Amino acid sequence: MEYLNKQYLLDKRPIGMPQDDCWKLNDELITSLKKNEIIIEVKYLSIDPYMRGRMNDSKSYAAPAKIGEPMTGETAGIVVESNSDLFNVGDKVCAHKGWQAYIKAKDTDPALLKVPDSNIGLSSFLGTLGMPGRTAYFGLNRVGKPKSGETLVVSAASGAVGTVVGQLGKIYGCNVIGIAGGPEKCEYVKNVLQFDDCIDYKAGNLNDDLKNACPNGIDIYFENVGGPVSKAVAPMLNDGSRVPICGFISQYNEKDMMNVETPFHVFGALNPKPEHRFFVVTEWMNEWEQATKEILQLVENEKMKYRETITKGFENAPQALRDVLTGKNFGKQIIEV
Repeated sequence: MEYLNKQYLLDKRPIGMPQDDCWKLNDELITSLKKNEIIIEVKYLSIDPYMRGRMNDSKSYAAPAKIGEPMTGETAGIVVESNSDLFNVGDKVCAHKGWQAYIKAKDTDPALLKVPDSNIGLSSFLGTLGMPGRTAYFGLNRVGKPKSGETLVVSAASGAVGTVVGQLGKIYGCNVIGIAGGPEKCEYVKNVLQFDDCIDYKAGNLNDDLKNACPNGIDIYFENVGGPVSKAVAPMLNDGSRVPICGFISQYNEKDMMNVETPFHVFGALNPKPEHRFFVVTEWMNEWEQATKEILQLVENEKMKYRETITKGFENAPQALRDVLTGKNFGKQIIEV
């Protein structure tokens, strides 16, 4: 069989918000399989904030995306051809192989992850049941170390990571306060996800609203955004507080990251310093399966809710990334190929 693969290749590195000319659409013919290889037909692309950082050629926790190669990202799809004992045709797979419509891969490639059988939609394994959900799980449990009765504040609370952090926090007995942009997102976080409160940072009273929502100060702050939100949280952190730093999306398009005031500056300047560190989900790679199982159980028992923005059409991936970087999406942003 032959498959016409569409790929978005990184064509140039962006300055500020990535425009369409940063990528080049490429057609590639995928043909014969060697032994132990499979072909995956991609159904969904994941669009995540971290992708903006990978487009830069700068020092980071992960190697930058290479010019002329498929844009970094996770996908979910179905095995359509197999020359492997490990995968059958029809198996559902998540693959960290970039923006493309078909993927040919070796069956032992660590970038492949078999999706467990369940009646939950495949796209969810790129969000709540995928990398963002695992990021929330390990960041909160291993870096945040929540205890019942503590106050947990989560920024980007309606996003793919934040929704899971807050709901887990409630399950662990914390008082959970979300921060999100706009009344619609805040309402969802409060009424649907059942956080104790959610503050609209766009309403203009961030500092006062935060003080009113957290009369006993803040024990854990799960950092997703940076900027003014970090500054509002900092003076309210209690002794012994923990700050897992997942990212700081408000600053991802800065031209010179070296001269930006990041959460590390904000929290590092406090006395006493809260326990704060940047973490990456790959630190706990050998426990991914277990974490996904736990979250899947919560979703199946309706103890974990989530929301997706699904945009149809492979060609809409660049715009979807811009939407994520400006907070236009609601919940997890997915492209349906």
